[in-house]
Amino acid sequence: MRSVLILAMLAAGPAAATGLQIEVAGEAKGTITIDLFEDVAPNHVEQITALASEGAYDGVVFHRVIDGFMAQTGDVEFGLASGDLNRAGTGGSSRPDLEAEFSDRSFDRGTVGMARSRDDLNSANSQFFIMFDAAPHLNGQYTVVGEVTDGLETLDAIKRGTGGNGAVVGEADVMQSVSVTE
Repeated sequence: MRSVLILAMLAAGPAAATGLQIEVAGEAKGTITIDLFEDVAPNHVEQITALASEGAYDGVVFHRVIDGFMAQTGDVEFGLASGDLNRAGTGGSSRPDLEAEFSDRSFDRGTVGMARSRDDLNSANSQFFIMFDAAPHLNGQYTVVGEVTDGLETLDAIKRGTGGNGAVVGEADVMQSVSVTE
């Protein structure tokens, strides 16, 4: 099954805003559209859009999915559906890690945040997660980069992982292609 995250530019008055859109393949099928917050996390948005423009997210799985919490993807190093997924979630990209860009935005249903290591606030790279439900304990702890504007039903259908860490066992849902539009 397929999962496509399409980064879509959404009109915000006279200026356009950068966005993402995900077409999911796997147990879930459909498109998720995301508005990226360039004004809140400009460095993170630049990193995501650069990786998407390079095709780095194409074919990357949702490797960590916890029911009632979030779906994580974006490991462009070890998360390709065509590869050995034993290390999915442990990699990043060839780009440098980013300093946190915390804001007063809250982690609500549909919020998109950047994944990072537990011990280093400034370790976000390519991985991101999308919230199934609100998680106020993440507020001010992770960089908010956007929010889902369409396709929550597709998000809700993504295959759930197992165990405490939500690792997806077997065939995971995949972002088939990720594109940036203005």
